[in-house]
Amino acid sequence: MSLTKIESDKVEIANSAETIFTYLSDFNNFGALMPSQVTNWQSTVDECSFTINGMATIGMKIIDKAPHSKISISSNGKVPFEFKLFVLITEKDASNCVGQLTFESDLNPMLKMMVEKPLGNFFNLLAQKMKDIK
Repeated sequence: MSLTKIESDKVEIANSAETIFTYLSDFNNFGALMPSQVTNWQSTVDECSFTINGMATIGMKIIDKAPHSKISISSNGKVPFEFKLFVLITEKDASNCVGQLTFESDLNPMLKMMVEKPLGNFFNLLAQKMKDIK
C-alpha cells in the first residue's frame, strides 16, 4: 500500500477566504455543493454521510480547522477505506481567494485504479462549486 494523493484543480473564487472558510466549516452547507450523483445526504455541523451513485456510502468528520486557510476532514469509519481530505484556501486579497481539495489515502493498487479517476472528477466538481458560494 502506498499513499495515494488526488488533488483537484486550483479554483479562483471571487469571495473572501474568511467567507469560504466559514461556509465550508459547516457540513450542513456542503450538501448544496454536491453534484447530482450524490444521494442520501445527511449532515451535522461536524459530520456528514452520503452515497455516490455506483460507489459506497461515505462518512466524514471535520477533525481540525486552521482559520481561513485549511479544513482537515477524515473518514469516520463508515467507509470502505480510511482517508483524509483537506480543503485548502489561499487568500489573494480581501475579496478573492483560491480553493483546492486534496485527498490522501493508503489504497491498494487495485482500489486505486478503480477510484482515482471518479474521485478526481468528483473533487474537481466540488472545487468548481466553491465559486458559487455567496
